[in-house]
Amino acid sequence: MNEKSVTTITLKKINKRNVYRYIYRNRLASKLQIVQDLHMGLSTVSQNLNVLEEEGLIERKGSFDSTGGRKAQAIRIVPDKKISIGLGILKQMYHIVAVDLYGETLCRKTIATPYSNTEEYYRQVAENTEAFLHSFPDSEDRVLGVAVATQGIISPDGSSVTYGAIMNNKDMKLSDFSSRLSYPCRLEHDSRAAAYLEWWNHRELDNAIVLLLNHNLGGAVITNGKVHQGVSMHSGTIEHMCIHSDGPLCYCGNRGCLETYCSANTLETAARMPASEFFTLLRGQRQPGLVSLWNDYLDHLAFAVRNLNMIIDAPVIISGYLAPYFTEEDISRLLQRINASSPFPMQREQIVLGTHGQYTPAIGAALYYVEEFIQSI
Repeated sequence: MNEKSVTTITLKKINKRNVYRYIYRNRLASKLQIVQDLHMGLSTVSQNLNVLEEEGLIERKGSFDSTGGRKAQAIRIVPDKKISIGLGILKQMYHIVAVDLYGETLCRKTIATPYSNTEEYYRQVAENTEAFLHSFPDSEDRVLGVAVATQGIISPDGSSVTYGAIMNNKDMKLSDFSSRLSYPCRLEHDSRAAAYLEWWNHRELDNAIVLLLNHNLGGAVITNGKVHQGVSMHSGTIEHMCIHSDGPLCYCGNRGCLETYCSANTLETAARMPASEFFTLLRGQRQPGLVSLWNDYLDHLAFAVRNLNMIIDAPVIISGYLAPYFTEEDISRLLQRINASSPFPMQREQIVLGTHGQYTPAIGAALYYVEEFIQSI
């Protein structure tokens, strides 16, 4: 093949990619918009649209309002042409989610099976995942991969868990899943996966601190649009920030970690009820004991956010299981407590609330395969 042929093939791939990504970014587009904005010839755009349509990647559906002439046909990608699967492995349960090419959740399921590092456990997870996938027509051709988010620090090569004190899952390996599933697999730290979802939803934030308020705390730091992992892959583990040196014993063996004050487990244990019941009573009856407990929670969270903001001057994203329960009143109290002892006041727009609750890590993990697919077009 001569150099001219290679150049022609490369150019065709570039044009196809640019047309697809343009439609993807804009959600809806007309042929004329693509021609004008990408500075391509009409015939080039038409050829690429035909190819993308033949491959099932786009569809022409509906039309734009007329501006005086013939209505322009509306073109969009087919968002569920491909789907990605996320697994959220927790101590007492695991979540399975399916997302489309925009990261929208198509289906989700929670299975209340405690984690154990056994053949039987991994076999059951694989079987339930395969059964979940079979609910989607043509799943063999549509599924991009299965990404596993778990509590624990992951090795730099993504092959295993290197620190797993919460679940005692240090021996968990990527091969525990990939050897049992007929799709590409990857292993991710749940906090990193959660941060990726929050960045996906807030790409205007180049830098941010993510607080994952799950049953066990987690955290991550986003710098220049990427999740910062650090030399030993544990950057952002804010759960082990020391709040009181003589405080409650943490699972890590130390005392007074933020985990012992602001995890959902700590809140539910102190309240002696699930979070859903706690917040129903808190908002409805305003029981003094529950109000005091929640204010104490917010005070400790504010202490941590204030210190983090001293180090990294960036917006804070409150994510995970407890995030959907936060109200504007809660954010106001949080900011009041932060700014009462900070020389650099934070503004309301610097506090962002995540919306995906306990499914955040699983959805975030699934997005890696979505991004990979979009980049491959």
